[in-house]
Amino acid sequence: MGLVKNFSIGILGTGLMVLATVAQAKAVTLTYDRTIGSAGFGPGQLFVPQGITVDGSGNTLISNGRGLNPDGTFNPNIGNKVEVFNPQGNYIGAIGKGGKGAGQFDEPSALEIDPQTGNLYVGDVFNNRINLFDPQGKFIKSFGEFGGLIPGRAFFGPSGVTFDKTGNVYIGDFSGDKINKYTKDGKLIGTIGTSGTKPGQFQGPAGLRISPVSGNFYVSDQFNNRVQVLDPQGKPILTFGKQGNGNGEFNQPIGLEVDEFENIYVADSINSRVQVFDKKGNFLTAFGKPAAATPPKLGQLPFGNPLDLTPGTFNWTGGTSYKNGKLYVGDFFQGRVQVLNVEDRRQVPEPSSTLGLALLGFGAATVTLRKRGQQKSVSA
Repeated sequence: MGLVKNFSIGILGTGLMVLATVAQAKAVTLTYDRTIGSAGFGPGQLFVPQGITVDGSGNTLISNGRGLNPDGTFNPNIGNKVEVFNPQGNYIGAIGKGGKGAGQFDEPSALEIDPQTGNLYVGDVFNNRINLFDPQGKFIKSFGEFGGLIPGRAFFGPSGVTFDKTGNVYIGDFSGDKINKYTKDGKLIGTIGTSGTKPGQFQGPAGLRISPVSGNFYVSDQFNNRVQVLDPQGKPILTFGKQGNGNGEFNQPIGLEVDEFENIYVADSINSRVQVFDKKGNFLTAFGKPAAATPPKLGQLPFGNPLDLTPGTFNWTGGTSYKNGKLYVGDFFQGRVQVLNVEDRRQVPEPSSTLGLALLGFGAATVTLRKRGQQKSVSA
């Protein structure tokens, strides 16, 4: 099935343990750490890295583009697999291969590892499905059905993948303008959202994460140029952002991550940067600048010309992943992933936490901790 031996996907350990006394970060600094991958079509080289995740062993898994022949026809032998790099950034193998058969890809997209089972879920755009693999990279099954290409939109199919604490998996349907809820084995049991511009509606839900703190959904709403926050039942509670290139403005946001302080990291794709916000949507910082080269046109090689591999320079930001204080950002048209350090998160106790601590001064035997938001099912 295209699996290269001698590596496995590490099963993630226990989830983030967040107490009520955890503070909200009031400042964030992003600094360049290193680069994974290089532009090209050979083993360990990348083009259009759409999805990124990091397993429990520190290996980085990257969805590698759609191979085409010079006449534009599908070439299954170029890209069309999940590339795997060890914690030092060295290429160690691949999962899957190009094609239409079981466990094969015609453009892999978003991917994520189930924190309970270690199974890997990978979007398969032109085959219109999710491919599911076990922790050793062995194909299990395919499931799902997603909207096709819409005129005026460059992307379609399955987008972000995330999990609730009970193990259900949520997958964005980019062209369907909704989020699908599945059981672990791929049974559709509910949806969130409809098409439109109102709160709770989407035009291209791209990045998708459930907060480890509150259980809220965070969604990059690509063609509405905003981020939406929904409660665990899928009801809208906050939107922020508009089209533009200023602080807090977006030009088609794609990847999105939420950290243990509920800070929000957004790949502001065409602006070629990452923006960071607190959980209320207040702008904290931005990192990155655009390369001088314009993005390639259809029919051209999927790289900017010339490449600008200066740290912090992007030719569109794409897929993202957050793990252990590191933010992984796809440099869409430069064939690499840039790894950023997340630093300087100063902490200020929230009011509920301060109250709980104050009780200790009155000799309280126990301290009541503010609970995480409880994840509830979304009705089908």
